[in-house]
Amino acid sequence: MSYVDGFVLVVPKKKMAAYAKIARLAGKVWREHGALDYRECVGDDLKVKFGMPFTTLVKTKPGETIVFSYILYRSRAHRDRVNAKVMADPRMQKQPPGMPFDPKRMAWGGFKTIVAA
Repeated sequence: MSYVDGFVLVVPKKKMAAYAKIARLAGKVWREHGALDYRECVGDDLKVKFGMPFTTLVKTKPGETIVFSYILYRSRAHRDRVNAKVMADPRMQKQPPGMPFDPKRMAWGGFKTIVAA
């Protein structure tokens, strides 16, 4: 079964364009180094009536939105190889001035796939 790195982060709405620019580059780099899929998704329908809304979970403030992202790999070993190449890529070493989000409010982790329909 495949393996997924998943991310949830809070981005000020006024900084979404800057975030999208970084995300496009990251997606290109991950795909070039072997990731099967790379998605960055911005919150749209976040006022849900069932369960806990993401906005409550990450405590968004007015003017902020949520980005849900994932990267798909063949396996955890494949993920580890791809990520090693990505982290060594010079394009990933150049951080733009003023990150468009607070990395302390980012949640991420690796996940084993249990269902692929």
